[in-house]
Amino acid sequence: QVQLVESGGGLVQAGGSLRLSCSGSGFIFSIYAMAWYRQAPGNERELVARTTSGGSTNYADSVKGRFTISRDNAKNTVFLQMNSLEPEDTGVYYCNAKFRQEYWGQGTRVTVSS
Repeated sequence: QVQLVESGGGLVQAGGSLRLSCSGSGFIFSIYAMAWYRQAPGNERELVARTTSGGSTNYADSVKGRFTISRDNAKNTVFLQMNSLEPEDTGVYYCNAKFRQEYWGQGTRVTVSS
């Protein structure tokens, strides 16, 4: 069974940092593009950061310079290091894996207080 399990969310003050992790199993992790999406109440789910199987990365304009996505294929894990957090970063963060099929984690909640 394919699984993506996120962890690391929580409550943090503006300006603080969090590190999210997503552990995958049941698929060949290394060939999948891995991404983080987020969704706030009333908002569309949006792409935050993505890393391809070749290791390239891209980011939403709103998080460039503050967030870093990385992956450890040996551990089947993708990370999202979030620095200089802002209240606008609040939402549920979802891990996504995509190759020919697409898989989603259950989400982890991030709340940034002002």
